[in-house]
Amino acid sequence: MNLKQALKRKNRLVGLIAEEYIKVSQYNSVDDVNQRPYSVREALQNWLNLTDELIELKSKIQIANNKVNDKIFRLAELKTQAKQLKKLDCTSGLYYSKWSDDKVVTKVAEIEVVERDNMVKEMEAQIEKIQDELDEWNHQTILP
Repeated sequence: MNLKQALKRKNRLVGLIAEEYIKVSQYNSVDDVNQRPYSVREALQNWLNLTDELIELKSKIQIANNKVNDKIFRLAELKTQAKQLKKLDCTSGLYYSKWSDDKVVTKVAEIEVVERDNMVKEMEAQIEKIQDELDEWNHQTILP
């Protein structure tokens, strides 16, 4: 199994684990006149088994990704930074302040909107480059 397949399986396992736990939590205690559609004991055992499989798979993924962890961490941080920068207030000039009894105030941004947008574009280019490198890594790397 290559990393790409393992990552897909990991995501699928997360979903299956959630489904099994929902069965456990929804049907463990029911009105005595209602019929249980699922065996809670079976769902609980599935939940535990799937979790064990997920732990084993995550461990193998971690070992396989050891050489590219820096790229994985950088990718995550760049995505966070780009998302936050997009929300940076770059207002300059006159505007009506809802906090100042609707008075007109003047704001001055140190980082202007064009500069911010260029910073975000640069981060997004880095994100795309790293993602392409990781996609190639995931496709070529076989789990231990």
